[in-house]
Amino acid sequence: MSGVALMLIAIGCADIVRRLTTGHWPAVVTGPVVAVVTAALCGLWHLGDLLMVGTAAVAAVAWELSCSHAERVGGRRQVAPLVLFAAALAVLIVLTGFGSPVAGLVKVWAGWAKVTGLGAADPTRIVLVAGVILLQLVTGNQLVRLLLGSVGSVRPVGEPQASDQLKGGRLLGPMERLLIFGLSLAGQPAAATAVVAAKSIIRFPEINAQKARENGGIGIDDVTEYFLVGSFASWIVALSGLALTMAG
Repeated sequence: MSGVALMLIAIGCADIVRRLTTGHWPAVVTGPVVAVVTAALCGLWHLGDLLMVGTAAVAAVAWELSCSHAERVGGRRQVAPLVLFAAALAVLIVLTGFGSPVAGLVKVWAGWAKVTGLGAADPTRIVLVAGVILLQLVTGNQLVRLLLGSVGSVRPVGEPQASDQLKGGRLLGPMERLLIFGLSLAGQPAAATAVVAAKSIIRFPEINAQKARENGGIGIDDVTEYFLVGSFASWIVALSGLALTMAG
């Protein structure tokens, strides 16, 4: 699963750069650079590995360009980046047999670091977990927002949004996904379920307080749909990352 890890790390870093900069070209460049640097640190330079690195780099560039275009045009065309992401992930999973196990400086560091259990862990799994953690951050927010936009829960830029009534979603989403992923990875699925339940309980009074069709046409039905679709999408991102980690 080294190719999947490369793509997740490349896209995760590129998405962070895109949110921290005004133009989209720095993010477009960041993806391939991170893919190549990560491959070098992991000792992935065999012929099959180069195929993985190239696929991950191209996927990162295509993802950044398609996301920038989707944000500009809006509407149901926002499903295109989702299809692209899923297709690139599927291709790398199918081709995973071409990839070599992670070695290089990452393997050396894993054996040198004085962290309990890290030295005995599979270096490929370590890199995959790093990629999945990055997936839960800005990339996870992007995936959720694209899904919301593709089903019409996000309005064109400049219009009142349902998210305006639910403050802190862009921060709470990554925190929630990291908690679910971390607790599940640690073998505490019951605690992860408690996080999901707590979010619903805490958000319910805020949703219930919305008066129908006020605040520029944003009513309780819009906010409820946004909350439910966004929450389920966010949980799927976290659980999908857990599934990738288990498979790797």
